Amino acid sequence: MSELPTDVLEEAERLTQLAREAGDGSERDAYLSRRDELLDDEAFEARIRSEDSREVLVLHPAEWLDDGTIRPDRIENTDRAVEIPLTGPGDPDDWQRVEKHNRAVVKRVRETHGELHGDNARALADFMGNHYARPIESATSAEIQEFRTEYYQRNVWPTEEQRELVDRSIELVFETVNRRVPEF
Repeated sequence: MSELPTDVLEEAERLTQLAREAGDGSERDAYLSRRDELLDDEAFEARIRSEDSREVLVLHPAEWLDDGTIRPDRIENTDRAVEIPLTGPGDPDDWQRVEKHNRAVVKRVRETHGELHGDNARALADFMGNHYARPIESATSAEIQEFRTEYYQRNVWPTEEQRELVDRSIELVFETVNRRVPEF
């Protein structure tokens, strides 16, 4: 369990994703500045680690930095760091947390926009949770395209009405969590 509050973790991830999607440098810098201020209050820092074909947001105690470098051999308890996958599959051990989060998003979509959009949101949540072990709103353009062209057609068995609304349902998911919709 992280020593960072859940709301701080979620907001740090949200601001990082918004910065990644920002249209210009000043917008990107504003999101990163807000994230850094949030983490400063907790005496934590953020960095992005790239590995294979995925990127991971790493949140770690500020005290770990030694002239801008982290020296893991000098750290007693590296479990204090938090890793949040931004692309690629997430940690399967986080599935229950991800499912709980995704269920809450689906519920808000359903309550605000109706059953059909809620059903489509549930399908996207199932896809992101079961295939990527990540929150629904972390879906990339490529993942949304995979959902629409492969998963939705083969696994959802939507009604004609659902099928006609799926693109709008995807937009509503992202609007519900105040995130920019990836192009698809």
